[in-house]
Amino acid sequence: MAFHVEGLVAIVVFYLAILAVGIWAAWKTKNTGSEGDRSEAIIVGGRDIGLLVGGFTMTATWVGGGYINGTAEAVYVPGYGLAWAQAPIGYSLSLVLGGLFFAKPMRSKGYVTMLDPFQQLYGKRMGGLLFIPALMGEMFWAAAIFSALGATISVIIDINVNISVIISALIATMYTLVGGLYSVAYTDVVQLFCIFLGLWISVPFAMSHPAVTDIGLTAVHQVHQAPWLGSVNSLDIYTWLDNFLLLTLGGIPWQAYFQRVLSSSSATYAQVLSFLAAFGCLVMALPAVLIGAIGASTAWNETEYGVPDPMTKKEADMILPIVLQYLCPVYISFFGLGAVSAAVMSSADSSILSASSMFARNIYQLSFRQNASDREIVWVMRITVFLFGASATAMALLASSVYGLWYLSSDLVYIIIFPQLLCVLFIKGTNTYGAIAGYLFGLVLRITGGEPYLYLQPLIYYPGCYPDENNIYIQRFPFKTLAMLTSFFTNIIVSYLAKYLFESGALPPKLDFLDAVVARYSREHMDKATLVKSDNIVLNELAPVNPRHSLTLSSTFTNKEAFNYVDSSPELSNTEDN
Repeated sequence: MAFHVEGLVAIVVFYLAILAVGIWAAWKTKNTGSEGDRSEAIIVGGRDIGLLVGGFTMTATWVGGGYINGTAEAVYVPGYGLAWAQAPIGYSLSLVLGGLFFAKPMRSKGYVTMLDPFQQLYGKRMGGLLFIPALMGEMFWAAAIFSALGATISVIIDINVNISVIISALIATMYTLVGGLYSVAYTDVVQLFCIFLGLWISVPFAMSHPAVTDIGLTAVHQVHQAPWLGSVNSLDIYTWLDNFLLLTLGGIPWQAYFQRVLSSSSATYAQVLSFLAAFGCLVMALPAVLIGAIGASTAWNETEYGVPDPMTKKEADMILPIVLQYLCPVYISFFGLGAVSAAVMSSADSSILSASSMFARNIYQLSFRQNASDREIVWVMRITVFLFGASATAMALLASSVYGLWYLSSDLVYIIIFPQLLCVLFIKGTNTYGAIAGYLFGLVLRITGGEPYLYLQPLIYYPGCYPDENNIYIQRFPFKTLAMLTSFFTNIIVSYLAKYLFESGALPPKLDFLDAVVARYSREHMDKATLVKSDNIVLNELAPVNPRHSLTLSSTFTNKEAFNYVDSSPELSNTEDN
């Protein structure tokens, strides 16, 4: 394949435009808020993200390279089809559920990151443990989509994969480094527009190619391959449900999502943003579904692609750029390539910012440097944005199973973080002992279930498992959901058991080494006035606040049960009255 100068110029122009918008947004950040809350402006954008920008950036966070390419691939692959393209419905439902149940309590309590409620209730140790799967999910997701972008660009303009990955990562890291959430949000608006326009322009050209059969016919009849509508066999129903629940419920506890929720100007806006993004995800999936259907309806031997078809060549994961390359005019394929690269960067920058935000606030500031200045936190964020961006790029270039690592880490988000989030927000009485037990049980059950992408054999063989072509056993049983439920109920049972043993006197207070139950032995005290800032939250959305007067940030968190239950403690009431 020849080197396409026009394609390279198109990509360079697009990247420069994105960088210019990112730098402008960074300048906007510097002129927002006081000097004392610069770090919070970078993390949550000063909490003044409106409906338009917020809706675009939340949609663009989900509509990434994996979302677009993966949806097209699922529709194209024979035997799977649209029935197995679960991401559009799954992620849309996760946004609806997030808006209905999670956005308001998180936003109204003035948190800065997703890990704040965990550290407030369970302490900094547990916050550090939960940071691990959250970080893995964000980093491996960024690496996976950088890898996909490199392959996509190399298909169409025939340049070295490594060069395209490095340049794309540098652009995304650069504007995230200087502008934080403002840069990410405003570039998302541009990127989402390019995705929508680029893919929709490509569809009619691809559909009108002489080698493409009517997709309405191939949806239900076998022409070149099995119908692209697909079906779910009775043996695979539980696997389908397991994966669907993972997308729907596991799509909620991500910092990239809650960063948008917490940056909205009010709790009500946070809910509306979630609903808008759910609709946006469905709309943005339509051209990807059509491109997958076009790929399944094409006689590839009548195109320049030749034989065998992409499925036989094991290039099904690249069906979207292949359709752009071989079924569209040259100038249209380059425009579509800009759309795909936009999709990738709109997710990669969010993941990098999310990881650095959690590290700077929840690990560096609240665990190690509680008296750190705002300027120091800003520089920590900048350094970690660069380091996490470089790490994601290195994994994309070097790791042979990035997608397998991302699948495993996203499973851990679903199995570990989601049940912990349920407990910390909605279950009264859970504590650090239950959280640790639930964490460990969920982790063990997930790892012992095996992972085919990483060639990990299961240690527990659930009913219905079978070996694949590599003799790695595949689980049909919904063991991921089983692990999630086990983690959830273990947290509750162990928490209540520990509370009963200490409060009944069966265990002496000195054995409460985590300071999780016997409050008088805790060294951490809640200061809700530090967590909740009335200048960036509508007052009628605040939870009742009885501030405890403290001098340092070390008093930000406690191991008390929750905000709303502090007033019920006689000792605390007496202390505050004094």
